[in-house]
Parts: sequence; C-alpha cells; structure tokens
Amino acid sequence: MTSTPPPFPSDGAEAPPAQNLRDSAVTPPEKKELRGGRNLPAAIATGAGLLIPAVIGILFFVEVLIGLFSVLLCLGVWEVARALRGQRFEVPVIPLGVGSVGMLVAAYVAAEEGLVLALAATSILLLAWVLIRSTLRKPSDDTGRPPLQSAAAAIFTACWVPFLVSFAVLLVQLDDGAWRLTVVVLLVVSNDTFGYIAGRLFGKHPMVPTVSPKKSWEGFAGSVIGASAVSSLFSWLVFSEPLYVGVVLALLVVVAATAGDFAESMLKRETGIKDMSNALPGHGGVMDRLDSIVWAMPAAYLGVVALGLG
Repeated sequence: MTSTPPPFPSDGAEAPPAQNLRDSAVTPPEKKELRGGRNLPAAIATGAGLLIPAVIGILFFVEVLIGLFSVLLCLGVWEVARALRGQRFEVPVIPLGVGSVGMLVAAYVAAEEGLVLALAATSILLLAWVLIRSTLRKPSDDTGRPPLQSAAAAIFTACWVPFLVSFAVLLVQLDDGAWRLTVVVLLVVSNDTFGYIAGRLFGKHPMVPTVSPKKSWEGFAGSVIGASAVSSLFSWLVFSEPLYVGVVLALLVVVAATAGDFAESMLKRETGIKDMSNALPGHGGVMDRLDSIVWAMPAAYLGVVALGLG
C-alpha cells in the first residue's frame, strides 16, 4: 500500500510548528511604553535629567536655573518657529535664541524693567532681521508670507515663550522665592494630575471640543480642587498665610495653565502636528512639557505681588 506524501505549503497545509517557534524566538522584546506610545525608560531618564538641575537652580544657584531655561527656551522657540514655518511664516531662530537668553539674564540682573527692555530689543532685532533678509533675497526665492507677517509671528513667539517663562526668574528672586517657585511647579503638576483623574472618572462635558476634546469641565473642577488643597497646605505650613491666599494662587495658576495648554493645542491643531518635536526622549517636544508652565509663571508672579506676598 503506497503512503501519501506530506502536502507542500502550496497545497494549503499549515507551516510546521517549528517554523513558528523559530520566528518567535528571534522576535525582539517590546519596549515599555507610556499611554500614547511613549518610551517609559526614556521618559523617566529625561525627567530626572531635567529635575536635578531644576532643583539645584531653584534651591541653591539661580544661575543653574537660568542655564537650564536658556537651553529649554532655545529649543522651545525653535519648535514654534518650525511649526509656523509649515504655515509659510519665516521665523528666524537665531535672533529668537539670542533674545530668549537675553530676557532671562535681563530679568535676573534688572528685574521687571530689564525684562521689558529685553523684550523690546528682541522685537526690534527680529523686525530688522526679517526685513533685511527679505531685502537681500532674490524675488524668485521668496515663497513665504509677506515680511511683516513673518516679523509679527516672530515677535509673537518671543512674547509667548521666553518673555512669559522669564517671570520664573523674577519669582525666584522674591522673598521666599525658592519656595514660591517650587509651589508653582507643584500646582502645575497638581493641575495636570487631578484634572486627569477627575476627567477620567467624571468627564462628560468638553471645555473646548474643537481645540482639546479630552479636556472636560469636570476635569477642570478636579484641577481647581486638587491644586487649591495643595496650595492651601503650603500657605498654612510653609508661609504661615491665610488659607484663602493659597486658594487664590491656585485659581490663578490653574486658569493660566489650562489656557497655556489650550494655546499650544490650538497651534498644533492649526499646523497639523501631534508633537512639537522629539527633543525630549519619551516626552515629545519642549513646548509639549512647558505649555502649562509658560502661562502659569506670570500669573503666579503677578498674584504674589498683587497680594503683597513678595
């Protein structure tokens, strides 16, 4: 009796199990990722790399904080300029970087007056840079928007990123400034953390669905309650101030941080990008992490000064 030969794969038979085992043996292990596809080890390493110099700068040497902010702001304005370039705005990065460092140093050396003067000087430099570059360029090479529109976009970037962040330098130089700045950072973290928890549990009513569909009024309420509790605790235990002072500062920071988040979300939606860049491994872009802090710093500083706490 003649035995039937085993079928070939072309006859419709399944591949031998050994082949599957061999394929699985050479499959590399998957990297641990955060929600949204981010690399968890890289995110932790990047966070630690930023946290250590920030703590040293806040508590011991303001110069270290200025150095850290200088690097982050140069990357931040580069990200914004790159995003605007997709909309044909030709925003010059070099004068923006120079102006960013200049605003930080001016705020450290000459307080509010120095910061305002540095912003004015940066705006003049940006306007001159754009106009001169447009004049020297051949008409056939000009594919962007009119020079005045590009200059306006550049000045907007200078006002949005380095000018607002420089209020952190003003804040840290007030009485108990190191603690004040620490509390502001904790309030921004509380805003994100409690807002996320409340939004996940109770979120049903989006705040601005066309800009940021996942942000809800319930999450915003959670941010206010959580940040108010944290701020009131510090007002009582660290600053010996009435509890209402902590609530007022928390409200200012939460509203400002939420507005900053919306501002960056609007820019990304208008320019059609998901992350501003991948400059911070595991986190995305610098502005993806600074979006809330950018607006929270001037709000906190003005609140502290208005309440007579600094």
